[in-house]
Amino acid sequence: MSQTTTFDTHAYVKKLKAVGFSEEQAETLATTQAELIDERLATKHDIEGLKHDIKELEITLKRDMKELETSLKRDIKESELRLTVKLGAMLTAGIIIVAVLVKLL
Repeated sequence: MSQTTTFDTHAYVKKLKAVGFSEEQAETLATTQAELIDERLATKHDIEGLKHDIKELEITLKRDMKELETSLKRDIKESELRLTVKLGAMLTAGIIIVAVLVKLL
């Protein structure tokens, strides 16, 4: 469904001529204005399409952020487990070293 903006070039030309523009000047200006409006002016339809696209992007971003949060929580738990195991191993090694030194001294 294509929406277009109407710009009455004939009425615009008449207004320009009424304030002193020549026919050629008025027609050139009216044509240029109509082209700019057609190329650059956003319609309500355009804006609604953008709103829809933004809403879809928001939904996608929320889903991606939730997945990232879940992944980060999992990675943190795995890191905590590895650190706990390493700390336990270091503590055990330290106790063994102290015990050996106590026996030797």
